[in-house]
Amino acid sequence: MPNRPPNFEQRPHTEAADRTIRLKQHKNLFTLLSIAAGLIFLQGYMIAPLIPRLAEVFNVPVQEIGFIVPTYMLSYALMALFYGVISDRFGRWPVIRLSLAIFVICTALTATAQTSSQMAMWRLLTGIGASGVIPLTFALIADLFPFEQRGSKLGLVFAAMEGGMAAGSAGGAILEPFVGWRSLFVGTAILAAFVLWRMNRYGDLFDTSPPKNLPSIRQIFGGYRQILSSFRGQRTYAYVLWNGIYHSGVYTWLGLYLSQRYQMDALTIGLTILGYGIPGLLLSSLIGHAVDRWGRRWLIPSGLVMSALAGIVMIFEIPANVTTVAVLVLSLGYDLTHPLFVGIVTDLGDDNNLGQTMGLKVFTLFTGFGIGSLIFGELLNFGFEVSLTIFGGIQLIAGLIAVLLFWQEVPSQPIQPLGEEG
Repeated sequence: MPNRPPNFEQRPHTEAADRTIRLKQHKNLFTLLSIAAGLIFLQGYMIAPLIPRLAEVFNVPVQEIGFIVPTYMLSYALMALFYGVISDRFGRWPVIRLSLAIFVICTALTATAQTSSQMAMWRLLTGIGASGVIPLTFALIADLFPFEQRGSKLGLVFAAMEGGMAAGSAGGAILEPFVGWRSLFVGTAILAAFVLWRMNRYGDLFDTSPPKNLPSIRQIFGGYRQILSSFRGQRTYAYVLWNGIYHSGVYTWLGLYLSQRYQMDALTIGLTILGYGIPGLLLSSLIGHAVDRWGRRWLIPSGLVMSALAGIVMIFEIPANVTTVAVLVLSLGYDLTHPLFVGIVTDLGDDNNLGQTMGLKVFTLFTGFGIGSLIFGELLNFGFEVSLTIFGGIQLIAGLIAVLLFWQEVPSQPIQPLGEEG
């Protein structure tokens, strides 16, 4: 009998046990990262329904307090560019940890605001802190999984984000009359701090490459040129920008829309838009699996058209319960577009600039969020009918054109059912 190393029989079992432990650790890590993403979206989306209430609290016009939305979005967008580049050189975990820590501190300090100017300052700083978590989570998924297997992983993160959107959209407005708006920010900060504390035990699962020198400005812009050099990249980022403009424009002013058209108070506004984020919370995983199997060429145009029709129907004098249905459809339209754009973006860069690629995506999206809320707010000088007609019309045209532009977005390799692998 040939000589065999000690514990030869035990080695396969040990390796299998190690894989099982590792898979469980990855699951726990992505669960915590998803919860962190959900909390970031919760505090971001609980602002819009509170705009009428905050205007009363700070004794300013709704248009003035409404500027806290683009203030947060644009600072979030700008810093995402820096976080992505830095993470490509120093690793994902140090940057995620720093970003989440700043988010915790600034979210808590938002509760100290005594004027609309102070509120805007804290929103700006919160945006600076928050923008490193979600794009680097997406980059980490691209680090660890091949393109054909990313849809389901992205679906988990987006389910949490959609849950945060739903909780923030409705929960903020519903709870504010009972606990006050300051308690909402403090509570969110406490939950995020707990997630950060739990996440520390999984730091070894992140990439552990040694620190590298930061790139020059020329190298950074060269990386962006590379990302945007293909038609696929140009098309995808253009749609990310417009989709952000459309959804932010419509959503940011929903609270004011409901307040003016139906004379709703904050509690009723919260109940009416309760559905925003629910479709994604329930369906993101299924959408992710569908994308892995069948691709994006039908789902993306469908989502664009659905969200356009949701905005267009609100032009007319419809009952409040029909508006609630429109909000559900608007949310589902977002779920069928943005996560799918993210999947494409993860396939545009290479292993050396995934963080930069995702940072550019977040910059593009949140720039769209900020611009959309500003433009829609300015168009409100002509009334909601004009604003919704312009936004909805452009979105509908974009959806129809997307049928041609995204026709090639099919899986490069069909995913086999479980049990049929070769």
